[in-house]
Amino acid sequence: MILHFENARLIDPEAQGVEETTMTVCDGRIDAIGAEAPEGAELFDCAGKHLAPGLVDWGVKIGEPGERHKESFRSAGLAAAAGGVTTVIARPDTNPPIDTPESLEFVTRRAADAPVNIRHMAALTHAREGREMVEMSFLQDAGAVAFTDGVRVVADTRLMSRCMTYARGLNALIVGHPQEPGLSKGTAATSGKFASLYGLPAVSPMAEVMGLDRDLALVAMTGSRYHADQVTVAASLPALRRAREAGHDVSAGVSIHHLTLNEFDVGDYRTFFRFTPPLRSEDDRMALVEAVAEGVIDVIASFHTPQDEESKRLPFAEAAPGAVGLQTLLPAALRLYHSGGLSLPQLWRAMSLNPARRLGLEAGRVSVGAPADLVLFDPHAPFVLDRFTLLSKSKNTPFDGARMQGKVLGTWVAGNRVFGEAA
Repeated sequence: MILHFENARLIDPEAQGVEETTMTVCDGRIDAIGAEAPEGAELFDCAGKHLAPGLVDWGVKIGEPGERHKESFRSAGLAAAAGGVTTVIARPDTNPPIDTPESLEFVTRRAADAPVNIRHMAALTHAREGREMVEMSFLQDAGAVAFTDGVRVVADTRLMSRCMTYARGLNALIVGHPQEPGLSKGTAATSGKFASLYGLPAVSPMAEVMGLDRDLALVAMTGSRYHADQVTVAASLPALRRAREAGHDVSAGVSIHHLTLNEFDVGDYRTFFRFTPPLRSEDDRMALVEAVAEGVIDVIASFHTPQDEESKRLPFAEAAPGAVGLQTLLPAALRLYHSGGLSLPQLWRAMSLNPARRLGLEAGRVSVGAPADLVLFDPHAPFVLDRFTLLSKSKNTPFDGARMQGKVLGTWVAGNRVFGEAA
């Protein structure tokens, strides 16, 4: 089948531009840009809306196995398609964790239920307990795109150095969670006047800096490839800059919630704003936006973490952390565009091109020969978010009732429409 998009405003994160043009898709890949419609092609009028590479959302929690009542591969895939996410990078913090080739093969088969691409990270240590390294080589052969214990920090520095040394030999990517576990254990807010006023157990931003400094020192020692999953404070940025200047193979990500919300959004102990790491100051938030614009932070992700109602209807410090984000990633990110903080090409560089490149995937581009994983959206369409309209099984979003701009009109995976009127 040949599909021809007309009257599109094409976002190219590689060229860092937006151009009014056409696109031709053939056999699931981009065949031409700026050409006339081939004979017999199915025509699609974009009506001047924006066409871009589908989002690559790195760090998504899916509840299979163990917590299917919170999210299944099917429901996560439907939410991703509705949010313009065409590739999901799933976390291994399931029950039990994805720490063997057999468990990875199981979730890979289950992921066939989803209408979007799903790739998996594997655990870094057995059962994510930080005591014994997994069989990285076998897991990599089974399809693992990276290795991480998620928000559980490998506290044993010697073990972490061995993991990095072994990963270097495989050219595997280690994804770390920069926190000093002793300082951050049992906390729910960032230390300061606000946390003190509300009586919340708090952690200093220096816990993140200390954790990141340790990991970057190990990178310098081992020469491994490393990605910091969530950098959330301005004080962490100088260390990242120094690592880059020293030539180390280091990248960093940030959650969309830490880019668009701050510690005051907790309000009257609203548990939908309970995150790990906790929300930071407005100064930190603004510094992170600038770091994305400069390229110091490479990746923006939703860190989609579904929680059931019972897990959230608890006192703030006891509530389960995290929020769903597959369907809200794009409109939340467009807040940064409408406020002038980031351009559309800058956003797509961080939400599509960079994560795909870092993980060695073909996605994230709109060049000829690239997969036709695409999203069509109107960045100016206003709406009020109702959490019960989200397609995720869990509805824990901090944006419930928020006024937002930016609606997904259509999503295509390998040229097949998976969201929109023809889906």
